[in-house]
Amino acid sequence: MGSPEQYMEAALAEARLAAERGEVPIGAVLVDSVGRIIARNGNRTIELCDPGAHAEMLVLRQAGRVQGNYRLPGTTLYVTLEPCVMCAGALVHARVSRLVYGAIDPKAGGVVSLFQVGQDTRLNHLLAVEGGLLEAESSALLKKFFRERRNGAGEGKK
Repeated sequence: MGSPEQYMEAALAEARLAAERGEVPIGAVLVDSVGRIIARNGNRTIELCDPGAHAEMLVLRQAGRVQGNYRLPGTTLYVTLEPCVMCAGALVHARVSRLVYGAIDPKAGGVVSLFQVGQDTRLNHLLAVEGGLLEAESSALLKKFFRERRNGAGEGKK
């Protein structure tokens, strides 16, 4: 069984791989109740031409196949950025028990920043939510990626 920091480091590794693929560097891992990583991935929206191919969505799909069930109670999702509304909704539908994220997303955050999906008592499932784990590392990875894109580093310019 690993520590929360080790799981977030695994999510950061997935985010770095996403960046290498030219994707927004967001990574996620899903951990079962005994501490085993059952799914891991990073953003693949560009690669798959799929607006739903966020790291969280891919991890939930993979875990559902591994577990043989679309419901994933007793699991914890570690993700480098606060999930958007789509991903937060999927976490509720999948019955994920706990969410741990790195950086907040003030422009699209669906869990604490803009909306509180997963903590709205009108929904049929609530998520335990913890933010800020390895926030500086998660934020730095995103800032570096977008700075390089703005400066054209991804197009052969320096």
